[in-house]
Amino acid sequence: MTPRHPAPDTPVADPAHTPPDELHTLLRARLDTTARSWLEKALDEAAATAPPDAHGPVPAWELRLAEAGRHCGPAHADAVRVLVLHATRPDTDTLGRVYRQGTADERRAVLHALPHLVADTSALPLVEDALRTNDTRLLAAAVGPYAARHLDAHAWRHAVLKCLFTGVPVDEVTDLARRARGDGELARMLDDYAAERTAAGRPVPDDLYRVLTLTGAETPPHTTDDPHGKES
Repeated sequence: MTPRHPAPDTPVADPAHTPPDELHTLLRARLDTTARSWLEKALDEAAATAPPDAHGPVPAWELRLAEAGRHCGPAHADAVRVLVLHATRPDTDTLGRVYRQGTADERRAVLHALPHLVADTSALPLVEDALRTNDTRLLAAAVGPYAARHLDAHAWRHAVLKCLFTGVPVDEVTDLARRARGDGELARMLDDYAAERTAAGRPVPDDLYRVLTLTGAETPPHTTDDPHGKES
C-alpha cells in the first residue's frame, strides 16, 4: 500500500508542545522541495549566528522570521519561526526585543518557542504582556506550556478568566485540569463571573462550566442552561 502523506497545507502539531526535532521532521514532510531548501538554509544561518549586536544590522535569522509565511506558506509559518528561533538560541533579552519589535505573528512565534528556549521565569514579562491584549491568537499562545510551568496561581487564574472573557477556548490552556483541580479561589472567581453575566442577561460560556467542574466545585445556584439565567 502506498503510504499516505499529509496534505501540504495541513499545519503541523502545536509547535509549543512538539519537540523541535520532531517538529522539523513533520514540517519537512509537508513542504515542497523549494520550501524545504529555504527552510534548511534559514536554519543553517540561524545556527551560525554570532551573539546579537544591539548596534549592528538586523541579523539574517530575524529576516527569516518575517519571510516564513511567504516561503513556506501561512499554515506552516508558526512552526518555521519556532524552528528558526530554536536554532538561533537567543537569550531572553533578544527574545524580548524580537517580541516587542515583531508583528503579531512573530510575537506569537516567540511565545510558542519559550518552552523550548527558556527554563526559568525570566520570559514571564512576555507572557504577561500577551495576556493584557485582546488578540485571541496571541492569548492562546500565551497560555501554553511555558505559562503552565511558570505563571503563579494569581496570574494563571486571571489568564483563564481572560480566555473566557475573550472567547479563547479553554482547551488552549496547557495543564488546565492539573492546575484547576481543587482550586477554590478559581471556583470563586468563576462563580462571580457567571453571576455577573447572568445578572446582565448575558450567556455564560459553556467553557466556564467545564473549568468549574475541574475545580471540584458544585455548580452555583444561579447557573442554569438558560443563557439569561432563568429557571427552567
